Amino acid sequence: MPISPRHLAVVLAVAALACGVSGCGTVNEKLGYGVADYLPHWLGGEPADVPPRPGTAKYEEFMRERERKRLEPAAATTDSAAKPAPSSLEPLH
Repeated sequence: MPISPRHLAVVLAVAALACGVSGCGTVNEKLGYGVADYLPHWLGGEPADVPPRPGTAKYEEFMRERERKRLEPAAATTDSAAKPAPSSLEPLH
């Protein structure tokens, strides 16, 4: 059975579309890293409390501050904070 020009055109068109769609995936992957920094959280961006990206000046400052907080002595707890609050519920029997 010979291949008709119409079948060949359809196969080539489908192959071209498949190549084009696969190329979009790699472009979107690379753009996603930069665009997510500028999108609001409700639109799928990063939340406000996320640490800065590694390799930036803000990241180095963030790590120094984190290390400083880690080395601080723990705050002393009071006796009232250490004791659990009395429960008003009675136990089940």
